[in-house]
Amino acid sequence: MVKLYKMDASPPARSCMVACELFNIPVELIEVNYAEGELFKPEYLKKNPLHTVPVLEDGSVVIHDSHAILMYLADVYGKQESFYPKDPKQRALVNQKLFFNSTILFMRLRHISYPLFVEGITDIPKKNLDAIEEAYGFLEEFLSRTKYLAGDNITIADISAYATVTGLDVIKELNAQKYPKTQAWVQDLEKRPYVEKGNAKGAEEYKQLFQSKLPLIKLTQIQ
Repeated sequence: MVKLYKMDASPPARSCMVACELFNIPVELIEVNYAEGELFKPEYLKKNPLHTVPVLEDGSVVIHDSHAILMYLADVYGKQESFYPKDPKQRALVNQKLFFNSTILFMRLRHISYPLFVEGITDIPKKNLDAIEEAYGFLEEFLSRTKYLAGDNITIADISAYATVTGLDVIKELNAQKYPKTQAWVQDLEKRPYVEKGNAKGAEEYKQLFQSKLPLIKLTQIQ
């Protein structure tokens, strides 16, 4: 059976949980306890020296990085090619948006969440919030060209980005009037059963975690 090491609050882990639901993969979900240092235990570091989640084990195959995991799951278990097309040109568009999530969306989330949750830094620079706003603008532009990020069908790129956006929205709320295409995309994805099952619980956990820090955050920096 496939094993997925995860933390529910982690958007990358949630994207892989959504994929497991989408592709009907029998999976053992293993919660990694950060507070108890499980990410840094020798047995975990052997699986992932980067001490991050998620990590996927499928027999002898061990993969870290959610984007690589999504690609693998789609190739091995996905029965509907549209989620990760095999055509090189179509696949390149999906990969492009996966890398957009990795380098733009997720990093702009991490630049706030990692200092806050891990390092205890409660001052959020305005430039980091402005960067989230800029990322929403990128999404709006992409979604003004096609219904979904990589075309007119949902792909693993949408699954990956959606999980990240549910975190960004907690930090800096998405303005539905300013970004109507992005808001419609969010609403489209969130109503899908496989997305709700794989993402909703962890998204709420992330929201509560962030809100628990609000009394410590310099509020003038996040308005």
